[in-house]
Amino acid sequence: MANNLCEVCGRDDYKNPAVTVDAVVLRQGPDGGEVLLIRRGPLPLEWQGKWAFPGGFVDYGESPEVAVIRELNEETGAIGENPVSLAILGEPGRDPRKHCIGLFYIVDVDPEYEPVAGDDAIDAAWIDIESISSENIAGDHIEIIEMIKDMINE
Repeated sequence: MANNLCEVCGRDDYKNPAVTVDAVVLRQGPDGGEVLLIRRGPLPLEWQGKWAFPGGFVDYGESPEVAVIRELNEETGAIGENPVSLAILGEPGRDPRKHCIGLFYIVDVDPEYEPVAGDDAIDAAWIDIESISSENIAGDHIEIIEMIKDMINE
């Protein structure tokens, strides 16, 4: 297949997936493990009001590690450090907006930090990990929650 380039802008005609990043921030709470989550705003409608990991799209020219720290700060106000790759989810239908490949990173944050919702998040909070289910979390983020629960219970 030929790669047809636009003579004006140089873009190709490939349909490539977008890359997203999500910050997985954990702490030990008074009743067990807690995870820092945001409550999604109105878009996409399928996820409105559901909890999700703080995250978003990687900007052109930005590394995923820089993007995950930026997105965490934009959505929760938290200053993150030391992103470490945890998982990749890339099923083509995982995001109703478009095909997205999600990179999930464990990120360190001061465990005493009290999150403040920002950007497109309507809430941000430390949530008891055992209270999270597929009914109250957006999309396939439950797969990461289940992975964390398994790690905690080992």
